Amino acid sequence: MRTLGTILVTAVLVSAFWLTAFMSGMISVAKGGGNEQRAERPIHDDEPQRRAAREVALDPDADPVTLAEAIEVGPSGMAVPVAGIAPDELVDTFTQARAGGARRHDAIDIMADTGTPVVASAPGTVEKIYFSRGGGGKTVYVRSKDKRWIYYYAHLDVYAPGLKEGQAVGLGDALGTVGSTGNASPDGPHLHFAIHRMEPEESWWEGRPINPYPLLAGRRANG
Repeated sequence: MRTLGTILVTAVLVSAFWLTAFMSGMISVAKGGGNEQRAERPIHDDEPQRRAAREVALDPDADPVTLAEAIEVGPSGMAVPVAGIAPDELVDTFTQARAGGARRHDAIDIMADTGTPVVASAPGTVEKIYFSRGGGGKTVYVRSKDKRWIYYYAHLDVYAPGLKEGQAVGLGDALGTVGSTGNASPDGPHLHFAIHRMEPEESWWEGRPINPYPLLAGRRANG
């Protein structure tokens, strides 16, 4: 009888184990929508760390080393050009219509509070510091060392102290701060960030736009 009792208890425990495992698997499938290829965000909540990064980014007295920790580098090796913003927070606005549908955006907007540091997404040389009355407001054009790329930063609130044309900048170096100059709404401060493919002889206002979103976010573009 004792042997039979032991067998029954063991059977109950094993059944309970597999039932729990099965139910856990069903819950996991439900969360994944049945698509095993879908990339999910980590289960742990990292929002407190991101809030802390933003607070550091907005602190004018922040230590440069600490500020550097608030800069995220995407899969391509380019930095997200707004401190405290992670690659998976970006939105692909490259193909959205602008000017009442008259033109394509050809850039991405990175929303952030006014005063958040804007940093060089890639190394290069400051080719032009320009106030664009056509809508960009305070802008900076950084050209890659091989002359084949222009990185365009627009709607800045202020420029980084001492920033000048001809200055070499490294990955993550300060260019200015997020703002709403030009035609950006004061209620929605953001960085307008664009990348243009250039021929070496082309000037800073020329080139052909490519979508920055896949380079920064490591995801496919929307269109």
